Amino acid sequence: MDTHVKVLGVLNIAFGAMGLMGALVLTLVFGGAAGIAGASGDPQAAIAIPLIGITGIALVGVLLVLSLPGVIVGIGLLRLSPWARIAGIVLSIMSLIAIPFGTVIGIYGIWVLFSKDTERLFTPRQPEARASN
Repeated sequence: MDTHVKVLGVLNIAFGAMGLMGALVLTLVFGGAAGIAGASGDPQAAIAIPLIGITGIALVGVLLVLSLPGVIVGIGLLRLSPWARIAGIVLSIMSLIAIPFGTVIGIYGIWVLFSKDTERLFTPRQPEARASN
């Protein structure tokens, strides 16, 4: 199951990174649109620029909020951090609504993270007792 956990971690990082790249593209698109509207010299651009800005900020914010946890959980899964298993389960359940790829990753994540073998991977290891001299 160690391999499955690592694959799930990489998938979470990859899809989170794609969302972050999408946020960057939207920032450039909406920033460029606001710049073009401002440079046009049209008096009605004063009305359009704030609307473009608010729409862009809202879309970029939503993408960041949805994508950043995937990257963080993916890194935690690769490091086998105990908190990452629970966060991965929550993220997998939430990604079920993102048809079709999110659903596939969500089902895979639920299958991997609810496995008994995986649960043993994420249990904190007790320090070994030192031999008394």
